[in-house]
Amino acid sequence: MEEAKDDCQSPSDWGAMQDLTSWGITDDKKGEESAQNDREELVNDMKRAGTTVSKVTVGRTLRRHGFKSCIARKVPLLKSSHVQARLKFAKDHLDDPEEAWEKVMWSDETKVELFGLNFTRRIGRKNKDELHPKNTIPIVKHGGGNIMLWGCFSAKGTGRLHCIKERMNGAIYCEILSNNLLPSVRALKMGHGWVFQHDNNPKHTARITREWLRKKHIKVQSNRTSLE
Repeated sequence: MEEAKDDCQSPSDWGAMQDLTSWGITDDKKGEESAQNDREELVNDMKRAGTTVSKVTVGRTLRRHGFKSCIARKVPLLKSSHVQARLKFAKDHLDDPEEAWEKVMWSDETKVELFGLNFTRRIGRKNKDELHPKNTIPIVKHGGGNIMLWGCFSAKGTGRLHCIKERMNGAIYCEILSNNLLPSVRALKMGHGWVFQHDNNPKHTARITREWLRKKHIKVQSNRTSLE
């Protein structure tokens, strides 16, 4: 507390620091919870509880305890089933040698929104906690002006990028693979024994897709989970 007192700029700041201590913000657990809130929200909460303190003092106190103001990361909104499936995938391949991954060609589709969410929210967190769910802003795929892209990559580099202009189904997906996946494999010199990895999106697991992959003798690694 003496250290905190030295950092305060006036007796009123020191009194506010005492209020923060009595309110529990300087405790690690309470401080972590407080850091998730906007400082103005926190000041208002304390005011309603009978404690008057400035945003500057709250920010100074949180910084002193290792929390800094950062922009909350935007991450896909994960259901429990997504988390469990991805954890299983990670455990299943935990002991795979590094050279095995060098033979994997990854692919996926993504929607790039032209008029998506563009707001940011500043939070207080420690460096190691940037991807903790409490420090992120969940996002979901939704409308607005957008384009859909398909792409692929491997340890050897990036493959082709294709703009999907039609509503994609199994047949369209097979056409994309034929025109983009196979040329990418040749361009990156994947060699014999390469493995294709895509998620379990219904278009990827459709009968027409499975049949196309079988006819092309393309080995598919156990599917990772789609977020759709």
